[in-house]
Parts: sequence; C-alpha cells; structure tokens
Amino acid sequence: MIDLIKNEKEFTVLFFGMLMLDIIVKQYCPAFPYRYISRVPIILMLFFYYYFNNKERNKKKHLWIILALLMFFIGDILIINPTKIVFLGASLFFFSLGKIFLSFRFSHKFDFNISRLIPFSIAMFIYTVCIVSFLFNSLKVFFVPALISFFISLLLFQFAFLRKDAVNKISYIYVCIGVILYIISESMMAIKIFRTDIPLQDFLIMLLYGMALYCITIGIVKEQKRKIIINPF
Repeated sequence: MIDLIKNEKEFTVLFFGMLMLDIIVKQYCPAFPYRYISRVPIILMLFFYYYFNNKERNKKKHLWIILALLMFFIGDILIINPTKIVFLGASLFFFSLGKIFLSFRFSHKFDFNISRLIPFSIAMFIYTVCIVSFLFNSLKVFFVPALISFFISLLLFQFAFLRKDAVNKISYIYVCIGVILYIISESMMAIKIFRTDIPLQDFLIMLLYGMALYCITIGIVKEQKRKIIINPF
C-alpha cells in the first residue's frame, strides 16, 4: 500500500477514482451514512501522499501542511450537511483556517517584483467584490464571515503567485492551478448555498475542489527551492 502511495501515477488513478466515487455517492445516496464513508478517504489519501513523499526539512512548513489538511478534513465533514447553520458556519471557519495555514506554507523570504503583483491584486480584488456583491442580499448573518473567507482566498492566491521566483516551475504551476481551482469551487459553492442553483453544481464543485487539493499537494511535494546567485560585482 505504501508503494502505491509513493507512486505518483498509481496514486493519481486511486485518488481520482475515490473522488469520482464520492461524487456519485453525493448525487445518488443519502448523506448519512454514505457520504461520511466516501468522503473521509479523500483528504486522508492526500495526507499520506504528502507524508510519505515530501522532502521538506523545515519542520514549521511541514506542520503548516499537516494543519491545513486537517482543517480541510474537518471542514469537509461539516459541509456534508450545509442546511444546518451551525455546521455551515463551523465549516467556513475551518476552511478559512486551512487557507491561512497554506498561506503560511507558501510564504518565503525571497525578494519579489511588486509591480508584477499590482495588476494581479487588482484583478483578484475586483473578482472578490463581484462575488460578494452578487451574494450580498443572500448572505445575511454570513456576510462578514464570507467576506473574510474570500479575502483570505485572495491572500492565499497572492502567496501562491509570489512563489514564482522562489521555487521550481513545475511546483509553481501545480500550486497556482490548485489555488485557482479552489477559488472557483469555493465561489460556486457560495452561489449554490446562498443564491441559486448552478447546472451540474454538485459534480463541478466536488471535482474542482478535489482537483484543487490534489494539485496543491502534488505541487508542494515537487517543490525545490531555487538558489540565489549573488553577483559580487
């Protein structure tokens, strides 16, 4: 089993197989107890893949990933029943914590080009304002928590974007794709819960969310720090 987890191709087939099974269960089976059975292995598989494959020597960064996956795991369990306001609020809290821990993990001490960040930040800010404005009348007591959650997503994307010159290209691409997919999935989930239904919403939300966490985890495992060459002249 460990050999399967360590093999990226075999793990990918297993992961997406389990993800598709969970999506089918969500669409055609009662939430209790079937979703609690099909949902649990998704995050656990990512945890074990990271545990057995990561080469991170920084214990603090290693801890950030463990905590992030744990927060997403708890949020996943709570969001299975989003009709109860307590579960919905708690899941929003744990997902936000997961994004904060990922932001800590993506932070680095390398210099970056601030001019490259400005247009990106403006675009993400406009996107966040548009989503919140669209949901404004429906959020009610969730307005502030949702606003905070969306801006944490913006912060997460900024940290992922700023990894460009600090890590290898393949890791950077995987993580950025993962964060983008997560934000799309998160936006669709918010629209579904607070505003209106979306065609193929359950399938797309779960697929994009699963792909997002997969890409982020794979990207972090593939991460290699770039060496800075200092010109003595």
